[in-house]
Amino acid sequence: MTPNTRFTYLFDPLCGWCYAAAPALKRLAETHGDRLRLMPTGLFVDPRPVAAIADHARKNDGRIEALTGQPFTDAYHQGIMRARGGVFSSQALTRALVAIGSIDPALEPRFLHAAQTARYVEGRDTSRSEVVAGVAVEVAQATGKEIDEAAFRVKITDDPALDIETDRRIAEGKKVMAALGLQGIPQLIVTDDRGVRAVDSQALYAGGAAVLAAIWERA
Repeated sequence: MTPNTRFTYLFDPLCGWCYAAAPALKRLAETHGDRLRLMPTGLFVDPRPVAAIADHARKNDGRIEALTGQPFTDAYHQGIMRARGGVFSSQALTRALVAIGSIDPALEPRFLHAAQTARYVEGRDTSRSEVVAGVAVEVAQATGKEIDEAAFRVKITDDPALDIETDRRIAEGKKVMAALGLQGIPQLIVTDDRGVRAVDSQALYAGGAAVLAAIWERA
């Protein structure tokens, strides 16, 4: 790995397979956080009824859990995915990630991990702005920073400047995927003196040690 090595992680906060890669991302953030940039792709930003995808999600979640051991609780399956009138959208999560990153970029992977745990384990509906704001406050407080929860909720629901910055990051993520001919997320992109390459997705699903090994093999 050279001093110029950088990592770009392409994802969506509500992508189940991105949750499958959470242990790998956590390890990468812990070891090379100063070189890591999170790039949301907007895959699930547009709202849709959660009932429309509940059955598909349940099957997908089962595959993820069997492959990686990442847990999906009944609180999530019944409380969120079977909620009457529930909405599936990563809009609030994506805006919140950009907003908390403006405070400290190192908070972005922490926030993503906390939001995934809140949803899939604790059964908190992270398509709702008030839930997302609460997660952001918890993440900030854990690192000694303070966020006004009410103000943060307003920011992620009604801040034109944040909308513009979020859209810009999503557009950049899509541009990176198109330039490399990539299909699907998550994707971990390594940029170094030799060029740009994507890490094998199977390494992402195999945990922290595996993803670091995959990176070092090509370093």
